[in-house]
Amino acid sequence: MTPVEAMMADDHASQAMGIELTGYGDGWARTRLTVRADMVNGHDICHGGVIFFLADTAFACACNSWGPVTVAAECSIVFITPARRGEVLEAEARLRTGYGRSGLYDVTVRRDDAVIAEFRGRSHQLSGQS
Repeated sequence: MTPVEAMMADDHASQAMGIELTGYGDGWARTRLTVRADMVNGHDICHGGVIFFLADTAFACACNSWGPVTVAAECSIVFITPARRGEVLEAEARLRTGYGRSGLYDVTVRRDDAVIAEFRGRSHQLSGQS
């Protein structure tokens, strides 16, 4: 089992959300979820926190795809268009640049070809961890 697969096997929060790891490699990862009834807000659209959660999980998998234990140091998201109950969302994270023990990743959340959100995360490798 790879470090990413082991991390996801122990990620009970992502499991509870129904997030699947659908692909990964050095510096990138892809996750997916189906928007359930318990994930929509009072406007009957997917809660922004759910979209952030999906993107953050892809980010975590990409950050940990190749080495030492790496965590988020900072993240932000821009919501583009709403997602609705029953829709399948996919988040793809990619390393933009690495510097020292830090990295900068971009994550695009899509429904088919429609961009739902753009997420940017800064990672930090923990010292003495593997």
